[in-house]
Amino acid sequence: MTSRATPPLRAGLLVVQPLRRRHCAECRRDPLTLLVLEEGAPRCLDCADLGHLVFLPRGNTALTRRAREESGLSAVVVRFNRRQGRYERQGVLVEEAGLARAEERCLADAEARRLRRVRDSRRRAAEDLRFSEAFAREIRRLLPGCPAHRAAAIAAHASVRASGRVGRSAAGRALSERAVISAVVASVRHVDTAYDQLLMSGVTRHEARRRIAGAVESRLREWGPEAGAEVRDARAEPARASPRPP
Repeated sequence: MTSRATPPLRAGLLVVQPLRRRHCAECRRDPLTLLVLEEGAPRCLDCADLGHLVFLPRGNTALTRRAREESGLSAVVVRFNRRQGRYERQGVLVEEAGLARAEERCLADAEARRLRRVRDSRRRAAEDLRFSEAFAREIRRLLPGCPAHRAAAIAAHASVRASGRVGRSAAGRALSERAVISAVVASVRHVDTAYDQLLMSGVTRHEARRRIAGAVESRLREWGPEAGAEVRDARAEPARASPRPP
């Protein structure tokens, strides 16, 4: 079992954050916030020739790794956790100049990461626009009477990235007729009928859908009278292709 008096051996220098008041066995400085155990006796950082180092708390792995790489001398700082019964790492002591160089390297990386995020964002935006346009064209192909601006709005809403909407489902990405019609049905339900008002008045979702089914069917016939049997089959079960929470 690990002793509180002696931290576990590790590669390199080890510095302890004491839990109770301690004084330096050499210069008698008291109290010590950081100490080094030499042959079981606590010594302050100055007496241990580590007083010129600066403390870098844990939390930034890249900065810690680079600060140690840039420092000719460094030490790991640990503190005893009574609940866990073990010493835990709190950070490192590094040379101030080494920390400054490490911070410069991380800042350079941060700028590179920012530029990469900008490029990725632009690429995704272009991909999303192309997909939304393709989705709108498929709506117009299946329902040629649907106004172009409405088809574009339906496609934009259904295909929002990470939205969980039907346009982002596997079927939606494949532009399956069932998924496309399901997106249109959902839009008609919310925009062109009293569906939302029924829900707000306490009508259950299934009952509200039953009540407005005729209005939805009428609008779809208006937009796609020649769409064919496959479209009628697709809109027969819109909820399955585009589930909505109750």
